[in-house]
Amino acid sequence: MSETLDIDAMLLRFQERAKAVKSRPMPPVEGAERKRITERAQTDFMDFAIIGDAVGTLEDGVLVLRVDLRPAK
Repeated sequence: MSETLDIDAMLLRFQERAKAVKSRPMPPVEGAERKRITERAQTDFMDFAIIGDAVGTLEDGVLVLRVDLRPAK
């Protein structure tokens, strides 16, 4: 598996997924369902964006994703 894993391509796919979440249209729903869909989209975006921003390496067969979560200065 590690021989065929393209880490940069994987991280790019996560960046693309984050962009897709931001640009997908809201279905015509109201009330609690709309709130649930909006909250889910925010969570999906955050998850995809965090992984998409990672620096990935393969160390002794282990995929390591480094994500700097410190506040920007």
